[in-house]
Amino acid sequence: MSGPRGWALVTGASSGIGRELARCAGADGYNLILSGRNTAALEDLAREIGAASGVNARPCPADLSQPGAAHDLWTRAQALADGPIHVLVNNAGLGSHGQFASTPAGDAREDEVIAVNITAATQLMRHAIEEMRPRGAGRILNVASAAAFMPGPNMAVYHASKAYFLSLSEAVASELSNTNITITALCPGATRTAFFERAQTGTTWLMKLAPMPTAQSVARTGWKGCMKGRRITVTGLDNKIFTFMPRLAPRALVSALTGWFLRRAG
Repeated sequence: MSGPRGWALVTGASSGIGRELARCAGADGYNLILSGRNTAALEDLAREIGAASGVNARPCPADLSQPGAAHDLWTRAQALADGPIHVLVNNAGLGSHGQFASTPAGDAREDEVIAVNITAATQLMRHAIEEMRPRGAGRILNVASAAAFMPGPNMAVYHASKAYFLSLSEAVASELSNTNITITALCPGATRTAFFERAQTGTTWLMKLAPMPTAQSVARTGWKGCMKGRRITVTGLDNKIFTFMPRLAPRALVSALTGWFLRRAG
C-alpha cells in the first residue's frame, strides 16, 4: 500500500455489518471516521483498525435518531478528516417488530426507524454528494435490505423505509451516471448481528428458518460491490431468489408470505 486512499465515513460502525464494513475500508487503505452510538466500541474499533491496517481511524459518536444529527455528524466528520471524504458508508439502521395497526400513536420506536433509516440517511447522502460533485468522484454505499423488495407485515415501517432507501439509491445513481460518483445499494437478508435482537424479531419464523450469513461475509460482498460501482448488490443466492419473487407473484401473496415469516413462531 503506497498510502491512504482518502477518508471514509462509516455510520453504524459500533457493531454488525457496519463494523465489518469499516474493517474492509481500513484494509483497503482508507482512513476512517467511525460513527455510532456506542462510544467505547468505536474507540476499540479505531485502535484495532489503526493497528491492523496502518490507517487513521477516528471515532465520531452520534445518535442519528435525533433532529439535526446527520448535519452535525457530517460537520464533525469533515473537521476530523485531514482531507475530503471520498466514501460514505450509509449503514446505520433501526428496525421495530410488531403490527403497525396495534402500535400506539405515541410509541417512539417507529419514529426513530424513520428518523434513522430515511431522514438521516437521506441527509448524509445529500451532504456527501454536495462534497463529491466539485471533484466529480466519490462512492456511496447505502445499506438497504432484501426487505426493500417487498411489503413486510409485522415490520411494515422497516420494510417501507428500506424500499425508500433502495428507490432513492437507484434514482440518484441514474442522475449521477455521467459522473464518477457511484451509489451502491447493499441488500442483505437476515444476518447474524445484534440488529434482530434489538428489533425483537428473534422468535420469528424468519429467524428460525432463514440461512444466516455472517456480518463479515455480507460486508465483504457489499464493499466489493461498492468499489466496482454496482448499483445493487444482493447477498446470497437465497436472497437473490427471494427478492426476484415479487416480480412474478401477486403482491397480496408476497405480502402474506412475508408476514408469515415475520410472525412469532409459537
